Amino acid sequence: MKILVLGGTTFDHIVTLPHFPEPVPKTIHIAPFHEAAGSTGAGKALCLTKLSVSNTLYSVVGNDYWGKKIIDYLFSQKVDFIYDFDSAGTERHFNIMNSEGDRISMFITQSSEKLKLNTDLIETKIKESDIVILNIIPYCKELIPLLKKYDKPVWTDLHDYTENNPYHEPFIEASEYVFLSSDNLSDYRNCMLKLIKNDKELVVCTHGRNGATALDKNGKWYEQPALSSFKMIDANGAGDNFFSGFLYAYLKSEPIETSLKYGTICAAYCINSKQLVYENLSSDLIEKEYSRLFV
Repeated sequence: MKILVLGGTTFDHIVTLPHFPEPVPKTIHIAPFHEAAGSTGAGKALCLTKLSVSNTLYSVVGNDYWGKKIIDYLFSQKVDFIYDFDSAGTERHFNIMNSEGDRISMFITQSSEKLKLNTDLIETKIKESDIVILNIIPYCKELIPLLKKYDKPVWTDLHDYTENNPYHEPFIEASEYVFLSSDNLSDYRNCMLKLIKNDKELVVCTHGRNGATALDKNGKWYEQPALSSFKMIDANGAGDNFFSGFLYAYLKSEPIETSLKYGTICAAYCINSKQLVYENLSSDLIEKEYSRLFV
């Protein structure tokens, strides 16, 4: 199986606090800080690569210091990374995390919405791929017409989706498999039902420390608790790791309930690391953890 991951990469500056400060002027004298590659495409591609799932990541970076840091890091991690340069520079985020895994994310710079993309190369990669992961990055909208030319299963991750947000509609319409978070949903089950009725094969909704819920096209519901025994260090990338762990198992023809457990293992290891993906993640590790935790 060959996976194509479309968009996105960022460079993240991350401060971790025990708790978010009250909204008054304040000096914080101790604030641990680190930097890391970020964004949903990098997280998925890194995790899949460590799990020995063949994949290619396409994204844009700036031809600048931050872009070079991303390129060098992904190449050092053996990610098959192809990219175009964005004249606006590398997208960067400033994230403030607390001990519960909550995040305040500020976009210091953003990728351009419309770019001159290497569509010939991207189309070749689409044709070579068995599955395409379409991330909700603005420039990825330009690639949806290309996807419609080929009969490839498309997976998307809506993240903290707000129901009926028109921005997400092209991504939903182009995809058969939909992941999202319940963070901004008043009734996530109703939202999942609507998505399934819109001819989706599978909808998976994550709830952070409260686990995940899945609904298949036959109307069957699945529930999976989160693993509570892993220390919270940094929650950045947990959703992308969950997605990739689920896909890893699903590609092995594991049932949905088993795939949810593999996603949960990858997410738990992610929060145990300051990097986007746990440094020592591997297929051997999660197979051993699956046996330890669920067999």
